[in-house]
Amino acid sequence: MRPAAMAGSLLVVSTHTLLQPLVHSEAALSDCACLLIFLSVTSAASGPEERKNGAVPGEPVKKDENSRRGNWGNQIEFVLTSVGYAVGLGNVWRFPYLCYRNGGGAFMLPYFIMLVFCGIPLFFLELSFGQFASLGCLGVWKISPMFKGVGYGMMVVSTYIGIYYNVVICLAFYYFFMSMTNLLPWTYCNNPWNTPDCSGVVGSGAQLNGSLVNTTTSLVAGVMEVVNRTKRTSPSEEYWKHYVLNISDDIGNFGEVRLPILGCLAVSWFVVFLCLIRGVKSSGKVVYFTATFPYVVLTILFVRGITLDGAINGIKYYLTPQWEKVLDAKVWGDAASQIFYSLGCAWGGLITMASYNKFHNNCFRDSIIISITNCATSVYAGFVIFSILGFMAHNLNVPVSEVADHGPGLAFVAYPEALTLLPISPLWSLLFFFMLILLGLGTQFCLLETLVTAIVDEIGTDWIIRNKTVVTFSVAIAGFLLGIPLTTHAGIYWLLLMDNYAASFSLVIISCIMCICVMYIYGHRNYFKDVEMMLGFPPPLFFKVCWRFISPVIISFILIFTVIQYKPITYNDYVYPGWSLAIGFAMALSSVICIPIYALYKISRSPGTTFRERLKHACQPHPKWGPALAEHRTGRYAPMGSADTVEARPIKEKEELREEHNEEEKAKETEKKDEISLTIQGSNGSTNTHNNPNPSA
Repeated sequence: MRPAAMAGSLLVVSTHTLLQPLVHSEAALSDCACLLIFLSVTSAASGPEERKNGAVPGEPVKKDENSRRGNWGNQIEFVLTSVGYAVGLGNVWRFPYLCYRNGGGAFMLPYFIMLVFCGIPLFFLELSFGQFASLGCLGVWKISPMFKGVGYGMMVVSTYIGIYYNVVICLAFYYFFMSMTNLLPWTYCNNPWNTPDCSGVVGSGAQLNGSLVNTTTSLVAGVMEVVNRTKRTSPSEEYWKHYVLNISDDIGNFGEVRLPILGCLAVSWFVVFLCLIRGVKSSGKVVYFTATFPYVVLTILFVRGITLDGAINGIKYYLTPQWEKVLDAKVWGDAASQIFYSLGCAWGGLITMASYNKFHNNCFRDSIIISITNCATSVYAGFVIFSILGFMAHNLNVPVSEVADHGPGLAFVAYPEALTLLPISPLWSLLFFFMLILLGLGTQFCLLETLVTAIVDEIGTDWIIRNKTVVTFSVAIAGFLLGIPLTTHAGIYWLLLMDNYAASFSLVIISCIMCICVMYIYGHRNYFKDVEMMLGFPPPLFFKVCWRFISPVIISFILIFTVIQYKPITYNDYVYPGWSLAIGFAMALSSVICIPIYALYKISRSPGTTFRERLKHACQPHPKWGPALAEHRTGRYAPMGSADTVEARPIKEKEELREEHNEEEKAKETEKKDEISLTIQGSNGSTNTHNNPNPSA
């Protein structure tokens, strides 16, 4: 290494060490990242640096191993990004409700069993898949080109989720901005958008007497309210329906675009674009804040929640074991589905994030850490949510079951109403919705990066790699435009339709086909050798068994359970019409249909005279399948022939070539023995005649 290069390297490492504390400051984040990138480029221009594979804790961060594509700055960035991807809004508004509905503490048993036998193995499979090839959800299917439709299906799913997920984030932005006031606007019923059915709870200042607020103070009105308690609508519910959404009466009645929501959607997409403007180089720095601060907010809300009256009752409802439900197949189905969807399997994001790892990174360790962190966050969030809901039930003098909810109903109706009961309610509201924003952004980063990486890897030209920012901006603009219909008066209907159908059973099918392709088409022995070459040790026996048998069986069980338990979607009392359900099924099938369509296309374009020959050729690994960098192509991926050739040949083809090469060498030796003239066979096959009479010359 030249002195200039060594000095540049020391400068980068020293500067990174000095600026590390500033990375945790959101204000200094962008400047630090830009300065580090500039110094890295300057150092790289000074001279070549020694490349070192992998990244372990305590090891100095080297320059990108894959200089063309880029890598994570360090492994902490990858882990935090993956945690932010897996830990999303579902951990807050779905898991606590499922746990309460399916036996409380008893639900934890099937939940963690499914984590061990399905969640962690599938997580490890996708991480190792993307890391080995250093390619996104499309490029990795060089492993078996006929199944590239699985990658396209992942892209379609990520597109759907990315569109409506950012709308949820923009609603959190809206509530966050509206919380910047002395009095939350959904506290009382004396607003223009309220109806005569509205009945609020006194919760301003330090007065928390839990009495019901009526428009009159007469005894008759009070008695009628008790009788008609089931018809009560809260101020937060009416604020959500009649002011924020101004919801229409039918999914087909779009009405006008809600300009405040549209503005928040633009802000949301702009924030996502800025954080991904330099790909994983910028998002990897942002996640230091977005992936960790939600835990700070959860802890603050947890400490506040357990000190409230009635909080213990809420936690009891959340955790009280109902062991008889463990024998119910529906409970196991819910546990398996929650693990599967919560970890983000089959979205393509895990493959994409792992593709930016260094080749020898220990993704086995990462998969266990991230999976357990995700599930622990779900359990922790349950304590926070149900402590507040228990307090709310105590003040309303109703069972917790009447205030427990999931989905948008919990995030934008039940919880905001509970916040009005707390002292300094705007502060708690700001914290809660800021947490939702960060949880959503962590997932949205990976969804957008999945699409961008797939496009860039597929085209693969130098221009598009240099101008990846343009691709990111184009995808963000397209996502914003496609999300506009969800900001209309009928937007919430379409959002729930996409949430229930776009990423439901299609994900299960995609994941099942991926397991079958890797384990049985490519071959489990081949894949185990790939993992061993990458990590330095083979996959543990437990994971081998799960990948081949247990996980596919559980995935099939999830699919069957989803079909059996299917119920047409509803929103409160609104029943979706048949034509909208048909659109929902079309969205679900649009990702799955990519698989057979591309398979037929690939078979038709493959060489061969019979269908069987074409099918066999289409299933064989592409010659370029394997590690992305030449220095990692060892063993059966070692180049044959010219040193510049980096194409890996399949094992059978290599063995045949070796046999042919050995036969040729034997034939040459025989010819040499019988040769009378002074010709010598050159190493390149040419013939040179020696005119020098001295044999030693």
